[in-house]
Amino acid sequence: MSAVELFPGYLSPLGLGTIPHEELAKYSGLELLQRMIDGMYPAPPIGARLNFGLAEVSEGRAVFRGLPGERHLNPLGGVHGGWAATILDSALACAVQTLLVPGEAYTTVEFKVNLMRPITPKTGEVTCEGRVIQKGRTLAVSEASLRDRDGRMLAFGTETCSIFPAERLAPR
Repeated sequence: MSAVELFPGYLSPLGLGTIPHEELAKYSGLELLQRMIDGMYPAPPIGARLNFGLAEVSEGRAVFRGLPGERHLNPLGGVHGGWAATILDSALACAVQTLLVPGEAYTTVEFKVNLMRPITPKTGEVTCEGRVIQKGRTLAVSEASLRDRDGRMLAFGTETCSIFPAERLAPR
């Protein structure tokens, strides 16, 4: 695999791909995400398509950085709301992943996004921080905010994730 630049200054040394399923039994969700940040796994392909990537994690928290650009525009010239929704979904879900024990997996059940300000290619680099509000045995709820470089909120979201045994993931 060769290195891929997700956006200027943000490099994935192992290119694009996913975490091998057998690793889910060995490491906690936080360890898996930290290993991705440390360059031990490739970046998910969605990051290259949409110019964003995982920047930092801690227990119950995940931070993504991204750079909306010309290829993300809607017909009226603004960055499509789906771009903001996708980076929010990533931060919301990965915040939940940080609390999983080895052998657990998750999937998004539902999420809601409020778009607060227009996003354009001139917005520049953005930060999206997700935080877990509540985690139970089978469900977790998180919230996230998407902010510009001046700290202005661009969008806000909430999400519910289902937690289940990793062996239930579809085989690849």
